[in-house]
Amino acid sequence: MHQQPKRKVWIWLLWIACFYATWSWLVFGEGMWGEVAAHWPIALAMSAGSYVAGSTPMGGGTIGFPILVLLFDQPASLGRDFSFAVQSIGMVSGSIFILSRRQPLAWSMLKGAMLGALVGTPLGIAFLAPLVPALWIKVVFAVVWASFGVLHLYRVGEIASHSGMTEFDERWDFRVGLLVGLGAGMTVTAVTGVGIDMVLYTVLVLLCRADLKIAIPTSVVIMGFTSLVGVSFKNLTTGLQPGVYENWLAAAPVVALGAPLGVFIVNLIGRKPTLLFVAVLCVGQFVWTCYNERAALGLAGLAGCVLAVGAGVWGFEKLRAWGAVLVGEAKAKKANRLIARHAPHAGGVGS
Repeated sequence: MHQQPKRKVWIWLLWIACFYATWSWLVFGEGMWGEVAAHWPIALAMSAGSYVAGSTPMGGGTIGFPILVLLFDQPASLGRDFSFAVQSIGMVSGSIFILSRRQPLAWSMLKGAMLGALVGTPLGIAFLAPLVPALWIKVVFAVVWASFGVLHLYRVGEIASHSGMTEFDERWDFRVGLLVGLGAGMTVTAVTGVGIDMVLYTVLVLLCRADLKIAIPTSVVIMGFTSLVGVSFKNLTTGLQPGVYENWLAAAPVVALGAPLGVFIVNLIGRKPTLLFVAVLCVGQFVWTCYNERAALGLAGLAGCVLAVGAGVWGFEKLRAWGAVLVGEAKAKKANRLIARHAPHAGGVGS
């Protein structure tokens, strides 16, 4: 009888103890409690953001970025750096929780994506992100997430119904993950601080027809890893934007528990209601961004944003169609192998 791998949740508990000890020293030992108290709104916002991070394929920056940039009117560059910083705690905490519970992951694709992100994210931060104006950072974020939201509003039933995962070939999966990590890390994530998790998840559910129980934990782990790469590279080069550290101090103790809580609770209530709720938020933030930036964008810019969302959804549908072809081919090959294995040997008795 096949035994389930033994869970080692004590590893996550040890991480939590070390984190809170370090955070307490930073806050109380360095006299930063006043800053933490002054930034309580972001801690409150990230209580919801960290749950979203652990229960959906979107990082905590998906909530943190629009809260800081659209609601608090902070610079888009601060929203991006804060996303990296807060996810380096929340998504990493969620990742440790997932790994300690031995949840299934798409390992071949994940390894490729991690290698791609390790190269692509620093390149994007160094060479692409400085060229993107603040307005277009907001627009890129709004368009990509709106496309994702629209896809789930009408495909969530199909996506939630997948079971297991179609593994085409370990080397093929690795190469696809490598392209995702390199491309998404260099573009979307380097510019907005989030996104590689959503791209990898989309490839898994549309191309590989992966179960959400595999796709979402895999997306959490890749975002945690990429956030560590991003925040480390920023600290070693240009440094983080002013204000990031204070917001991080306030939000970190919340997200350290919130993301793992999302991982745990979503297994009890199901992923479909959460995905639908987040999909509505994705479309809502797009409308909010377009309304707030209508003067800067103009009629042509607003039309371009809507067309860009349509193009994103069209791209997702093409990926889904390609996935259907690949899955069909994979099933046909498997059936042929089974037939060949069980076919009677030629030249039997009496031949």
